[in-house]
Amino acid sequence: MHLLVRTLVTLFASARRTRLSIWDISSLPMRVLPTDIDIALHVNNGMYFSLMDLGRFDLLARSGVWKAMRLRGWTPVASGETISFRKSLQLWQRYTIETRIIGLDQKAIYFEQRMVADGEIFARAYIATRLLSRGRPVTQEEVIAAFGEPPAELELPAWIHEWRESTALPGTGKPAPHAWA
Repeated sequence: MHLLVRTLVTLFASARRTRLSIWDISSLPMRVLPTDIDIALHVNNGMYFSLMDLGRFDLLARSGVWKAMRLRGWTPVASGETISFRKSLQLWQRYTIETRIIGLDQKAIYFEQRMVADGEIFARAYIATRLLSRGRPVTQEEVIAAFGEPPAELELPAWIHEWRESTALPGTGKPAPHAWA
């Protein structure tokens, strides 16, 4: 809820910005607001993923994919995320959220996102997302039909497959009992 208004503003504004292909790189200009920071007066580590949602919404809206998804009743959900931090974004600092799709597999669409200020990467994240329709996963065939064919050179790095395998939880139809080892 803390970014609901900002999300709605981003979707509205992004629909009016320069059109992109879903396979392009989106660059969303931002500024660190008081609601983004923690007691150390820099962007809180947990806030980065929430802000990166805005970058993905910008790419989806500017490419027209957001509208196509909503017409089909599709909802995006994150299924895995990893992030690395290099520098802290400070209160009132200007930066951009750079977003691109780096590939797909049978279960997910993978995004790379960067927080960039003064021409430098401050943080970089990789997000695995799924699209759901009435609680069920949308197939990759349906995704490609809606998004268009990915560029031929788009290939997931091998480490992404290893990361997903080593961190995956069982699917929702399987038990995932809680017991510390």
